[in-house]
Amino acid sequence: MNEDFLTLFNWKKSIRLRLLGSLLFSLIVSILGTSAINLFFNFVLPQIVMSQVFGLISSFLSCIFFFFLIFFFLMRHIVHHMQTLADGLMAIAKGNLEYRVPLSSQDELGVVAQNINYMAEQLQNMMRRERQLETSKMELITHVSHDLRTPLTSIIGYLNLLKNDDYQDLDEHKRYIVNAFNKSQQLKKLIDDLFEYTRLTSGEVNLSFRQIDLNGLLEQIVTEFEPIAQELSLTVKKEWGQTPAFAHVDVEKFVRAVDNLLMNALKFSHKPGEIAIRLEERDNRLVLAVENWANPITQDQEKLLFERFYKAEPSRRDRDMPSGAGLGLSIASHIVELHGGRMGLKHKSGHFTFFIELPRADSRTKYKGSDEFI
Repeated sequence: MNEDFLTLFNWKKSIRLRLLGSLLFSLIVSILGTSAINLFFNFVLPQIVMSQVFGLISSFLSCIFFFFLIFFFLMRHIVHHMQTLADGLMAIAKGNLEYRVPLSSQDELGVVAQNINYMAEQLQNMMRRERQLETSKMELITHVSHDLRTPLTSIIGYLNLLKNDDYQDLDEHKRYIVNAFNKSQQLKKLIDDLFEYTRLTSGEVNLSFRQIDLNGLLEQIVTEFEPIAQELSLTVKKEWGQTPAFAHVDVEKFVRAVDNLLMNALKFSHKPGEIAIRLEERDNRLVLAVENWANPITQDQEKLLFERFYKAEPSRRDRDMPSGAGLGLSIASHIVELHGGRMGLKHKSGHFTFFIELPRADSRTKYKGSDEFI
């Protein structure tokens, strides 16, 4: 911003100096030229006797003529560029953000033309982002409406059967209640995921960082995860050392990110199978990896895995796991970014490795969205 003001100030100063110089030069040349013409006529045609008044008038008119002629010759380049800049600004003001001012000089006016083109490019990018945001909002409404309607319709159906006593025995009555409860839990999870995603992407979340040994935290998470995996014929392989691996994390949010990774592996892994969880240190960064085997996906699908509302094709879904809103990996990715880290995927022939990289507690990394340094 300061550079733009400095450029504008220098441009105005340069134009004023050019204008003043052109005025002085035109005035001096016109006076000298008029004097030279008068001397020439007096020398060549001495017999012509002109009155003093007529001589002064002719000299004044000659001086004015030469002055404007020379001044126009000197300023025509600047006037042409000023007109070009004015036309460009008018075209941009009318909404033609594709228009670019021609860069025909490298002086201060050329810098102004570059700034005008930069302004048009920024406005174009801003309009593009606004259109993308509007499209994103419409997609959000569409996906949320669809994902919330499915379990809600089931709940209404079961409750309607119970209200009308449309069941044969107590076992069927209990089954309707259990199904309605499970659908309500699925509905709650969808709403929680949506609320969490909205908070993370809006920048309204405030993280509370603490120095935590990730080995111990990961041990607690996996201990709670193992019984669920065993029910689905999956074994959990733990690979991390005994040396403390300290990092500054918001425990609640980080646990949410790791849990989303584990549930993703749980949902899509071949069964029976194995899920490997590794934690190691690389160049002052801690790397947490979750590996599993599942049906291969394409490179285009890999790029979409961290996008919101993206769901794998039905062939990769596990029938024993409830379908989500496609926000799990996106939420995990945003949480990791807020921790100053990154999240990624390595995939080859059905072997998936989702990884989280975080700086160690002694690294000088500024967390995004926080004033704390670690």
